[in-house]
Amino acid sequence: MKKGLIVICGATASGKSSLGLKLAQRLNTIIISGDSRQVYQEFDIGTAKPSLQEQTLVPHYLIDICHPTETLTLADYQEKAQTIINSFPSIPLLVGGTGLYLDSITKGLKIPKVSPQPELRRQLEYYSQQERYSFLQQIDSKSCEKIHHNDEFRTIRALEVYYVTGKPISEQQGENPPSYPILHIGLHCDKDAIYQRIEQRTQIMIKMGLVEETENLINKYGADLPLLNTLGYAEIKQYITGEISLTQAEELIVIHTRQFAKRQRTWFNGNKNITWFNANSPDLLEQVWNVVKNQFTLVQDNVIN
Repeated sequence: MKKGLIVICGATASGKSSLGLKLAQRLNTIIISGDSRQVYQEFDIGTAKPSLQEQTLVPHYLIDICHPTETLTLADYQEKAQTIINSFPSIPLLVGGTGLYLDSITKGLKIPKVSPQPELRRQLEYYSQQERYSFLQQIDSKSCEKIHHNDEFRTIRALEVYYVTGKPISEQQGENPPSYPILHIGLHCDKDAIYQRIEQRTQIMIKMGLVEETENLINKYGADLPLLNTLGYAEIKQYITGEISLTQAEELIVIHTRQFAKRQRTWFNGNKNITWFNANSPDLLEQVWNVVKNQFTLVQDNVIN
């Protein structure tokens, strides 16, 4: 089998994990998670992490590799994922919806290895965004061509990299794509279908114990844990603290997940290498399988035809 990589991407609740599991079984391969929250231990229900049974069916990598109080940088993720891909003899699957994580692998993004600097960030937060952007214009005008003047996150990150390394972030970025072939598979649904999927998945998460999971995490790590301010957990935390009802929390999760899915669609629509499939097609697996066979020479004995 020719060396390569298969990427399965798309908006949240589009069915990436289900397709990935079926395709991995057919290829007798592994799945590498491309989800920025599934790397953290104990955050299971709210991140739609594959169940233990699913992880038994197919080996999953880059799941549960970090303690909730740790920070996994994009550079850390890239290094770990590239090591797995390069050491695996055939075609692994990279499955997830975190566009930057996927791009770090498929585009070979050059990422400054500068971890978050809490004290430096606190100092930068004393200044207004206008002042911070002015600082950046003075030290790295090239970055300002790509960073909007209202983008606080990227402005602070660019300043952080400069003050730690002494070099502009623009001089440390770029791309070095891998030499092996990559097949990009995208799943899409029409708006009504994805909204229905999001509502159903939110209901399932709550029935599975999202409230209890969030309560346990708060009791163990405190309500200020950054991960508890992410999608799903933030709304349930509001319910636990008595700010809103459980029904309101569920409604907010649905609204915020819809907004998140829209941002994901915008991100992935910018990638012209993606071959798109209707997530609701009854023969989805066979459609994808035919494309996989055309892309790669499947001659290994352990591939199920």
